[in-house]
Amino acid sequence: MQEPLAYLNGRIAPISQAMLPVYDMGIVMGASVTEMARTFRHDCFHLRDHVDRLFRSIKHVGFEMDLTPDGFVDLVLELVTINSRLIPKSHDLGVSMFVTAGTALVYTGQAGRATHRRPTVCVHTFPLPFELWAEKYTLGQHVVTPSIRHLPPECLDPKIKARSRMHWYLADEQARLVDPRAIALLLDRNDNVTETGTANFLIAQKGRVMTPPPRNTLQGISQQVVAELCEQAKIPFEQRDFQTYDVVNADEAFTSSTPYCMLPVTKINGKPIGDGQPGPIFAELLRGWDQLVGLNVAQQMETGAAERLAQLDQDS
Repeated sequence: MQEPLAYLNGRIAPISQAMLPVYDMGIVMGASVTEMARTFRHDCFHLRDHVDRLFRSIKHVGFEMDLTPDGFVDLVLELVTINSRLIPKSHDLGVSMFVTAGTALVYTGQAGRATHRRPTVCVHTFPLPFELWAEKYTLGQHVVTPSIRHLPPECLDPKIKARSRMHWYLADEQARLVDPRAIALLLDRNDNVTETGTANFLIAQKGRVMTPPPRNTLQGISQQVVAELCEQAKIPFEQRDFQTYDVVNADEAFTSSTPYCMLPVTKINGKPIGDGQPGPIFAELLRGWDQLVGLNVAQQMETGAAERLAQLDQDS
C-alpha cells in the first residue's frame, strides 16, 4: 500500500520517514504552535485562515520561518492533492501543521555557542476518523467540568494555538472517571465556562447563541463560521461570560471544531441540557454547514464511519 507523504524541514517524503529527534524542543518542552485544517470533497476548507493564524502564533512566540504564508499554503495544497488519491472520493483528510522551537541546544553540546535555533516545520495529513464522531450527531456529547482550571491568559495568551497541553490531557482523564465517553469542559479561575481541549463551546437560550469571549479562549475558525451562519439565519450571536448554571439551564449546547464542524452537547456533569436531545438551533446551523460545504456533514460521518470500520475488520 502506498504511503502518504509528509513535509518535514524542507523535505517531502513518506510519512514513516518524518521523525523528530528526541532533543527537539517540541518534545523537550512542548514548545510548538499548531493548526489543523480539513478537506471537504478533497478541497481544503478555510485553509488561508488556518495558515494566517499559524503565522500569527509563530510571530508572537518568535520562531524565525523561512517559508512565507503563501509558500506554506502551496505546500499544504501539494500534499493534499497527492494524499487525497489514497482515500475514497467520499472521504476526507485532516491536515496537521506544526512548528516547534527546533533543537534543544543543551543536548547537542552547542548551548554555549549557538544563539539561533532553526525551527522544526512539519505538515502531514491523515484520513478523518469519522467513527470518532458519527454517533454523536444524534446521541450528543457529555461534558464534565473537572477540578483542573483553564490556563489564565496571564500565563499563555489564548490566541496562540499551542501544543503544550498536559492540562488538557489531565482534564480529560478526570472527565473519563465520571463517564468514559465524556470530555472535559474547563472553567476559568472565576468559574466562567471556557472551552474543551479541541473545540469551542456554545449554548442557545431563548433563541440566542452565546459563546465565551476571546479574553481567555482561542477563537476558532469553525466558531466564526457558526457566527456567520447565525447571522444568515437571523439568530442573535454574542460572546460573553457564562457559568455552569447557565449551561444546565440552557435550551441547547454544542461545540464547534474543524474536523466535525458542530456536535450537540446533551449533558453536563450528568445533568441533561434542555430535553437531553440535540435541539432545533443546532439542527438549523448544521444544515447551514451542509449548504456551505456542499455535502451532508452528519451523513458523511455516518457512512464514512461504517466504511472505515468495515475496512479495519477486513484488514485485521
